[in-house]
Amino acid sequence: MPRHAPTGMMPAATPRRSVASYVLTVAALGLAGVGIVINGWFARSLGSTETAGWLFMAVGVATDLVALAAPLCAAHLWGSRQRATALVGWAVWLMTFIFAVTAGIGFASMNIADVTLARASRPTPAVTLAQAALADAMAARDRECKGGVGKFCREREAAVAERRQAVDAAMHSVEETADPQTDAAIRLVAWLSRGWLQPGANDFAMLRLVLLALLPQIGGILLMVGRSRA
Repeated sequence: MPRHAPTGMMPAATPRRSVASYVLTVAALGLAGVGIVINGWFARSLGSTETAGWLFMAVGVATDLVALAAPLCAAHLWGSRQRATALVGWAVWLMTFIFAVTAGIGFASMNIADVTLARASRPTPAVTLAQAALADAMAARDRECKGGVGKFCREREAAVAERRQAVDAAMHSVEETADPQTDAAIRLVAWLSRGWLQPGANDFAMLRLVLLALLPQIGGILLMVGRSRA
């Protein structure tokens, strides 16, 4: 005859994961995917030859995979009281994390610099007008100074210098608007703090660079958190 469990005793319910846990897991895998692509692409760009590039890419991808899986494994080992092995796992994760972050910094800084330079060098009506005025002034100077340096030649030289300064001012104005995010963030922080905080453009640029390099590399930590039971 089958034996039944005593009345009033129910099997322990398996803890269920919350919706937030699944969301963190999906976010972790998404960030990890982005980090793998970034580190693989940037590592491959460092190769001096095609073979070296592919080898660097393999190192970058493998490093990012280790950075993704190591926290989860190390946490499991720590919970299983395998403390020495868990510490080794965290040490390996730290090395791969630092490597991945440095690659992310290289990728982010290179792309931001390229975009900013392209925006700063774009032609605008003000720049085009100032350059045309400079060209006219230089042509007038050449005509006036052809027969020798005199009063009118010096006046044309002064006009050329003035128009060149106008071109520089117009181009500087374009450079200042090449990164509108930085300018907007600086003004927002100053407004929210009532002028108490006055960050510079370099301060925000460094903060943005750190976040862009760091966020794609925290997939392993998010995965470890997301795997916890509610």
